[in-house]
Amino acid sequence: MGSDLDPARADRGPLPVAIVGGLCADARRAVVGDVLRSVPGTVVLHHDLSAATRGTVRRTVRDASGPVGGGYAPLVNDCACCALREDLVPELVRLAGTGAYRLAVVELWDSVEPQAMAAVVAAEPEALRLTGVATALDPALTVPYLADGDDLAEAGLAAAPSDQRTVADTFARQIEYPTVLALAEGDERADPADHALLAQLAPAARKLRVGEGTVGPALLAGFDPDAAAARQHPSCALLPQEADEDGVATLVWRRDRPCHPGRLHAALEDLACAAVRSRGRFWLADRPDTLLAWDAAGGALSVESAGPWLAALPSAAWEMVPAERRIAAALDWHPDHGDRCQHLTFTSPGLNREELVRLLDPCLLTDAEYAAGRDAWLRLPHDFDDFLDPVG
Repeated sequence: MGSDLDPARADRGPLPVAIVGGLCADARRAVVGDVLRSVPGTVVLHHDLSAATRGTVRRTVRDASGPVGGGYAPLVNDCACCALREDLVPELVRLAGTGAYRLAVVELWDSVEPQAMAAVVAAEPEALRLTGVATALDPALTVPYLADGDDLAEAGLAAAPSDQRTVADTFARQIEYPTVLALAEGDERADPADHALLAQLAPAARKLRVGEGTVGPALLAGFDPDAAAARQHPSCALLPQEADEDGVATLVWRRDRPCHPGRLHAALEDLACAAVRSRGRFWLADRPDTLLAWDAAGGALSVESAGPWLAALPSAAWEMVPAERRIAAALDWHPDHGDRCQHLTFTSPGLNREELVRLLDPCLLTDAEYAAGRDAWLRLPHDFDDFLDPVG
């Protein structure tokens, strides 16, 4: 085995850190065990948030031989995730200082999302080097999790009293952010549709099976948190492509005129339930300069402002925009309205493409409404004020 996997850290440089998360605790434990066996010199840090309601977060530290440390961290602002962020880096820096480990694995608690923790680790480049992010999952549970619209609080998985996330949207972000999906089969075997769904939702992630000795080395390969964040940002997200395989399909709806706020709002309930997962960016006629983010899973829809369209910014401001966004906009730049567009993706087993298009296309401005121009668009009813700040 190469020197990268040697337990002795002779160079005493930044400690390689990998993050392993996922709602499926059994799969996550299987993945962490696999990494401990395949990468000598690995230490695992885990913060258990299940006792957060009693005011503390329990920290455990273990290596291949068993527990090597532990303790408790108090809640910060009545928030378990805040306590995790405050305790995580000092503990990782302490482990780095021992010089005893080649890799530290941060095993996230069930509902903790990897993106926030990746940013925390990446902010300490002198002591820590983020080398991989994986989500562990049982492929057979993909559809049940994505269809579960229950609040995390109802499932006993909330990370704070104010946590309003659902099981479905949390799971969706867990599988769409990392570069590795580590697959640990449970008692129920996954069918081809489960794997097709994962392939369509996370096209850029490597799908690796636990037990084949590939997950650990993949977590040492390197990870770019800025690129990962760009893949998730609505303005330049790496969205699923058109697909139809093993009964799972993805529809990509792209149009180059704005939606009528009233007609789109009236169709929201049907659209949110039309697929187990849908996301993207869209353009409303009464908010012509605002890029709007669409994020739906488990029948629940979130609509948020993601800032201005690039075409709405003065050219002098473009240098302050990330390069990934400028490149994404340039690929689809329209001579009249720039990067403003509809770009929504819907992925689901049994997806009814024709019905979706019949729902979506009438939401666009008609020829007459479009020809009326911007001033007329601004006078349309502001039906999305229940999601967004009121216009004006």
